[in-house]
Order: sequence, then structure tokens, then C-alpha cells
Amino acid sequence: MPAIQRRRSYRVKVGDKFIGGNEPILVQSMTNTPTEDVTATAQQVKELWESGSEIVRITVNTREAAAAVPKIVTELEKSDVNVPLVGDFHFNGHLLLTEYPDCAKLLAKYRINPGNVGRGERHDPNFSRMVEAALKWNKPVRIGVNWGSLDQDLLARMMDENAKLAEPLDAHAVLIEAIVQSGVESAHLAESYGMPRDGIVLSAKVSNVQDVIEVYRRLASRCEYALHLGLTEAGMGDKGIVASTAALSTLLMDGIGDTIRVSITPKVGDNRTREVEICQHILQSLDLRSFTAQVTACPGCGRTTSTVFQELASDIQEHLVKQRAIWKETYPGAEELKVAVMGCIVNGPGESKHANLGISLPGTFEEPKAPVYVDGKLLTTLKGDRIVEEFQVIVDEYVQKRYGAGGAGRHESLGTSVEAPLFAVLN
Repeated sequence: MPAIQRRRSYRVKVGDKFIGGNEPILVQSMTNTPTEDVTATAQQVKELWESGSEIVRITVNTREAAAAVPKIVTELEKSDVNVPLVGDFHFNGHLLLTEYPDCAKLLAKYRINPGNVGRGERHDPNFSRMVEAALKWNKPVRIGVNWGSLDQDLLARMMDENAKLAEPLDAHAVLIEAIVQSGVESAHLAESYGMPRDGIVLSAKVSNVQDVIEVYRRLASRCEYALHLGLTEAGMGDKGIVASTAALSTLLMDGIGDTIRVSITPKVGDNRTREVEICQHILQSLDLRSFTAQVTACPGCGRTTSTVFQELASDIQEHLVKQRAIWKETYPGAEELKVAVMGCIVNGPGESKHANLGISLPGTFEEPKAPVYVDGKLLTTLKGDRIVEEFQVIVDEYVQKRYGAGGAGRHESLGTSVEAPLFAVLN
């Protein structure tokens, strides 16, 4: 499959990360704890970071929240958590960034909503104060437009202009264009105050899939600012996941997007890290990045009444996830590993040959044996009651041999080049 050609964008430094340019597309997330609660917020940031979030945004909405930021940073440093923190400001950001210099200094980026900085005569002065704080502390800004809090003065002006046209557009079309213009005009305003183009990230979020695709396509055609993608208020459960995946995947396939977030509503008590995992799955499914070794498994049918292949697929996937942190340090490249666990002879051997490691388990009435393929070649055939355990040994041995010191990234078939003792346990 040809590589996705990403649009040209400015490269923005956020803490020790880079957004845009030719940098990898980053995964972002946001806490939902009261920022004033230092312990809870630091703990959730740590959980998001450990799950793979590369930038974490926190709400800074009160003086107490602003005062808590240095304490949160201290707690994260104690836990060796090194992740850029973004301050999410609405309504009073110009005050908090001025009154709490330690907060302004320690945040890695400021999110500014141009619809919430003040109306009329207050808009530009308040906006400029936030940009001035960013310049003082050498921080980038994300100008984040949201259709739920769109600049009403801009929208009213555009509605009036549209009404005077010989063939006016419908109100929704004007709204979509207003979202785009709010982002672009606000970025130009920030530049007029001295903010460099490589200090600006834009986002423009709506909650309808077709609308968010249209908005970002327009933004991408009109500017070269780095873009943060997201479908806002995506919803709960499958609906939120499917809608976010549809929107983000379409844009990413167009080469649009430098960071992403999946804004799903978690169930009460659910782990916040789910949104991070979904972002990683989206990027890995599009071959844009690799985060953890993947298992391909068939859905099952009347030929696969045995649950062995389902259990094996689940066990192997769980094992790969558990090993991710260890392998990341010890076996770089192992996150690209592909394992196929198939349930019968129809597609089993063929699918197995396309993976790094594959096993074709016996389906209903098939001979009780499971051929194992390594880099496209038959390695061995497993039988008996220990197929699961034996295949997991093969997986671990493969990772050690291929991605360990002296063998990292080798592409020759390990099924033919490994020493005999490597798989002696199977005999």
C-alpha cells in the first residue's frame, strides 16, 4: 500500500515533542479531574501517559486550578512522568496567565478558544494578553475553535453579509465557513501580535462526521498551520468510537492532521485511557504509526465451532499488550509484529503466511493439528493440549531473536535461519 502523503505544515515545539512537519502524528488526551485536586489530576495524567498519550491537556478555569499547576508538575516529576501539559483556557485565560506566572511558565502550550476570550471591544485585548504570555514564556498556542462556542460576533457578521447576497447560502453552510474563518483569522491575529507561524496549532471541532471532514479540508487548503484533529462531543460507547474513527481516518487518509484526540464520553468509573487506545488503533490501522504488536483473527463461522482460536487470539493479544512496555525498551521494532490466529483451514494457512507469525487451528471435523508459519514458511505443526502455551513460546522466542541485540529489524525468514535449539521446547 502506498504511503499516505501528509500535507505540508509548520513544525511546532511543545515541551520535548514536535507537532507537524514530518514528525509522527501525536496522540493527545485530556483529564476530567478537577485540576484543583492535585493528587487526582497528577494520577490521571500519569495513567494517560503510561497508556501512550504523548500530550495531555488539563482544564485551567479558576485561580485555584492555575495555582495547582506547579504542584501537579512537581508530582509528575516525582513519578518520572515526562509529558507536555497543555492548559485549556476559556473566558479568563488572559487573567490567569498574567496573575499566575508559574502556571504560565510550566505549561507546555496554551489552548485559546477565540469564541470565549470576550466579545466586542474586549475580544482583541484579551486575546492579545494570552498571546503575549505565550511569547513571554516561549510557548506555542492552540487556537481551538468549537462550534458550540463559536465567536458570535463573527457569525453574526457573516450571516449579515450572506443575507445581502443575490443567492444566499443556507445557515448551516455559513456556520461551517464561520468556523473555518474563525480559526484562520485568529491565527493571523496571533501573528500580528508577534506569534510565529511555527508557534500556532489550529483545531476546529464539530460533532457531525461530515461537517468535521469539510471543516478540516477547508482549513488544510487555506493554511499551513499544524492541525489538531478531533470530533467533539462524539458520544458514548460504540457510537463515539465509530464516529471518531470515521472522521479521523478520512482526514488522515487525505494527509490532514498532525495530532489527534478521540473525545468519547466514558461510562462512570471507566478508565480515561480508552480514548488513547482508540487513537493508537486508528493510526496503526492506517499504517501511520506502530504502537503494539497486533493480532489478526478470523470472526469464526460454522466451520469454527471450537472456541480454541478465540481464546488463543485473546490470550496472545493480552500477552502482546502486557509485553509492550518491556519490548519497547528491550526489543525496539517489536511493536510492528503481526500475529495471525485463524480458526480453520479455509483462510488459515494463507492468512498465516502474510503475518510474521501465524497459526491455523483445526476447525470442526478437521484433523486436530495446527500448522505454525514464521515469516511465510511452515515452521512446525502443533498438536495436543498445549497448543496455546507452545505457540506463545514461539511468539516470545521470535521477538527475542528478531528484535533483540544483533538481530533487530532483520527481515530474513527466521523459520529457516534460527538455530535448532530455539524451538527445542516444542519437540
